[in-house]
Amino acid sequence: QVQLVESGGGSVQSGGSLRLSCAASGYTYNTYSMAWFRQAPGKEREGVAAIDTVGRTNYADSVKGRFTISRDNVKNTLYLQMISLKLEDTAMYYCAATPGWWLRLHAGDYHYWGQGTQVTVSS
Repeated sequence: QVQLVESGGGSVQSGGSLRLSCAASGYTYNTYSMAWFRQAPGKEREGVAAIDTVGRTNYADSVKGRFTISRDNVKNTLYLQMISLKLEDTAMYYCAATPGWWLRLHAGDYHYWGQGTQVTVSS
């Protein structure tokens, strides 16, 4: 059974940093592409960053240069390093997984989801 568990969220001031983690289990981790999505209240879920099985990455324009997605295939863990956080980064952040090579930031392409971790950026 695929399980994704996010951690690392919290409250931070504008300009601050956070690192999110997503621990994966129940499948062969290095055969799945992974991604981070986020959803703010009243808004649709949007793709933030994706990483495929060989480490290639894709980022939403809104986070390029500020967020870095990475994966540790030994620890079966996905990361999202976030710097220079802005008020508009406030959202629930979700980890997602899909088998095979995939870099699109479209929620419908991902089969498995975590429960989310809240990130709140204040001024």
